[in-house]
Amino acid sequence: MSQDALIYNQLIAERGDIPAQVRREAEQTLRELDQVMRRPGLSAPGFFEPARPASQSPLSRPALGPGQPPRYP
Repeated sequence: MSQDALIYNQLIAERGDIPAQVRREAEQTLRELDQVMRRPGLSAPGFFEPARPASQSPLSRPALGPGQPPRYP
């Protein structure tokens, strides 16, 4: 067994298998997130609605032709 493996085994014995614990927590978090994202009706109103076309935007303005100065409201 290499020196690195001995040190790793000693650290696991002293501190626990931190990488394995982190992996389990990450997998649990992903499972919970997946469940939440699949539930209907839990999103904020309008949060997942598609964006309106620019023609419907209250900030939209007609395009300027060549040489036309911008018009400000």
